[in-house]
Amino acid sequence: MTNQIPPRKSGIGHFVAATQYSLAGLRRALRESAFRQELAGGGLAVLVLVLGSATLSRSLVFLMIFCLLLAVEALNTAIEELVDHLSPEWTAFGKNAKDLGSFAVACTLAATCLAFLWALWGG
Repeated sequence: MTNQIPPRKSGIGHFVAATQYSLAGLRRALRESAFRQELAGGGLAVLVLVLGSATLSRSLVFLMIFCLLLAVEALNTAIEELVDHLSPEWTAFGKNAKDLGSFAVACTLAATCLAFLWALWGG
């Protein structure tokens, strides 16, 4: 395996490469139990919204916030990967970085839950 930087792509090649990178990120995120649990919870929430006759606009707001939750979870995983690489032993900076990433996920998860409740029972 070589450590050469791949050549930059432009046009449609850039779009294809970016799509491949995103799919690789999704595959990596799916190895995280928290990501899988959030994905399952989101799928269940969508089913409840459909069966609960939530409006399309409210359901779309929920889906947008849910997508943000998945994005924040992916960023949290990236932070954890970097910290584990930079500092295999316990360090205060590593703990702080991981705690802050976890807090970001918790805030986004709370927003997602509130959006779900609003979509289901909002006036």
